[in-house]
Amino acid sequence: MSDPRSEQLHRRAEAVLPGGVNSPVRAFRAVGGHPVFIESARGARLVGADGREYIDFVGSWGPAILGHAEPTVVAAVQQAATRGLSFGAPTEGEVLLAEKLIELFPSIEMVRCVSSGTEATMSALRAARGATGRPLIVKFDGGYHGHSDCLLVQAGSGAATFGTPDSAGVPEEIVRSSRSLPYNDVPALEDLFAREGAHIAAVIVEPVAGNMGCVPPEPGFLEGIVRLCDAAGAVAIFDEVMTGCRLARGGAQERYGVTPHLTCLGKIVGGGMPLAAYGGRRDIMERVAPLGPVYQAGTLSGNPLAVAAALATLEQLRPELYERLETLGARLEAGLREALAGARVDGCVQRVGSMITLFFRPGPVRNWADAAGSDRERFARWHAGLLERGVYWPPSQFEAAFLSAALGEEDIDRTIAAAADALRSS
Repeated sequence: MSDPRSEQLHRRAEAVLPGGVNSPVRAFRAVGGHPVFIESARGARLVGADGREYIDFVGSWGPAILGHAEPTVVAAVQQAATRGLSFGAPTEGEVLLAEKLIELFPSIEMVRCVSSGTEATMSALRAARGATGRPLIVKFDGGYHGHSDCLLVQAGSGAATFGTPDSAGVPEEIVRSSRSLPYNDVPALEDLFAREGAHIAAVIVEPVAGNMGCVPPEPGFLEGIVRLCDAAGAVAIFDEVMTGCRLARGGAQERYGVTPHLTCLGKIVGGGMPLAAYGGRRDIMERVAPLGPVYQAGTLSGNPLAVAAALATLEQLRPELYERLETLGARLEAGLREALAGARVDGCVQRVGSMITLFFRPGPVRNWADAAGSDRERFARWHAGLLERGVYWPPSQFEAAFLSAALGEEDIDRTIAAAADALRSS
């Protein structure tokens, strides 16, 4: 795809930003070529630096469930800006937002606002350690919960192992208190609790994994996490930064009927602004300063512009919106399956609500080991083919795509046609 303006901007960016970007996946290293620099966005469309339009299935990596520049949200932010950009003091909006989140997520009895998903998960884990007095954190292979040190850990072969850093700059002694297990593997978690349960503070999980593609929980997996945590006095944390308010108004925990002890939220609940939150059982949250000894603070936490965007977004999350997303998602899923069959390409399509991934390998994909067996080179060629045909898909085999309510059936059909054409030519 020829985009001279983006190519020029990327060369300039590489001189002043690591890799030319402010977040790694934006660099297109997994698919080759250079990233598209975005000039503007509205509804389900992005406009690149060269003026070309794209149907968007990234949605700012999840927040844009209503589409870009939704008029009500924009108006709310504009009005809030006239009153001041940041106060570093409490506002009524923060109270309204907390009340709204507690209404949407019955598992949340108290909530604390922060500015990013990384802050939310890091703070929830600190609260869990503070409440239990225990050191160990358990996560699952392929799950991403932000870039705090204790979570940048990968498992060795077999079941749980002592963590080894998955990033330079992370001391080994920090991740020695982390364990990583295969996703969807309750027996492995049972075995770990049998051996180390008295030292486990928390188990953190993406209830639908979206950072190794769209990988749903198998029956009993989420329930098993909560059951084992309950029995051992540990804290079950659902990282719903991605799934919160996307898979249902009350997130994955509403969709699957499973209640965690703590929940991490971000993306949609910030309305596209830098806002996230963590919350849950009152007895745990009352350990957070200034009520308790678990310290966490932030100058921009509960920023009034972000809160205004959040409230304006959450008010529009009605049942009919999720029905529409389900209909559009099912149409796209069926079309992609047909496209794979028509092109005689090995692949599978996995979807939960408005999250979807086309894996270039036979399915089902149920964990990181499965996902890692995908044909990444084939994905890169397919991704380039979609861009050439005006479809902006996540530039990684291991990132879920997101649908927004701004999409129409014609957008879905055009995307299916582009996907089929790109499959045949890749």
